[in-house]
Amino acid sequence: MRGSKKDLPVAMEMPEGRIWQVEWGGTTVELGAFIAEMDPAPAFAGLPGDRCQCPHWGYVVRGRLRYRFEDREEVYEAGDAYYVPPGHLPLMEAGTEYVEFSPTGELTKTMEVVERNLAAMSG
Repeated sequence: MRGSKKDLPVAMEMPEGRIWQVEWGGTTVELGAFIAEMDPAPAFAGLPGDRCQCPHWGYVVRGRLRYRFEDREEVYEAGDAYYVPPGHLPLMEAGTEYVEFSPTGELTKTMEVVERNLAAMSG
């Protein structure tokens, strides 16, 4: 299987950027591109520790991603491959593009809470 931004469905579109996603064999493949900084921390409210509970493996194509944990922050820059365990909050910086892989079942549970929070925030 293969996919590119022009082939994959848009999962989220916001002023700060866009996320494309597809599920392949129990893994969600995500491409993200951000033109402005985005801090989605409020969307994770209600999850344990108010943090994302899904692990992610990825690669930063351009820019920087920051993942905040209770006890530290990890920064990944263009050219970095990464693994992020559960219990984090992402921060996407302006000009960032990445590819990320997540177990679909765990991501779905997290996104149910995120989507409810986003709907409540949008009124």
